[in-house]
Amino acid sequence: METVIKRTSRKDQKIATKSVFDLTRTAASISRKKPDVVKIKIQESGEFVSVPRKALDLLFNILSNMAEGKSISLVPSDSEVSTQQAADMLNVSRPHIVKLLEQGVIPHKKAGSHRRILLEDLLKYDEKLNEQRNSSLKFIAKQAQELGLGYK
Repeated sequence: METVIKRTSRKDQKIATKSVFDLTRTAASISRKKPDVVKIKIQESGEFVSVPRKALDLLFNILSNMAEGKSISLVPSDSEVSTQQAADMLNVSRPHIVKLLEQGVIPHKKAGSHRRILLEDLLKYDEKLNEQRNSSLKFIAKQAQELGLGYK
């Protein structure tokens, strides 16, 4: 099940920015107590809702992204994605994803003629790729400094 919030409007961005500011102050006092459950008061009804601390952390991340004008997608981590969804998530072509699957770089399973990738496996691949990229960039920057190419 995927939940997608459509493009963040300017109005939503302003509300989210204020919410992030308010939540930052509140989070500081909550983090000192380290509760597993947090109660949130719904102003319109006056009711309190108990939510897991992790849900509050997720709400903070959602609001932070909205404050930056980014759109949001929520996908359960044990979900399976299609090759097209995987390609969209990694900003690559679908044929490139298929090639990675066929080479065994990313684990997958087949359902008939369709390939399915666990989101967890896709995210691990993306993290590994980012680590390799950062390592290469550090190496290149170090070489440029040693060679005196003007990088500091």
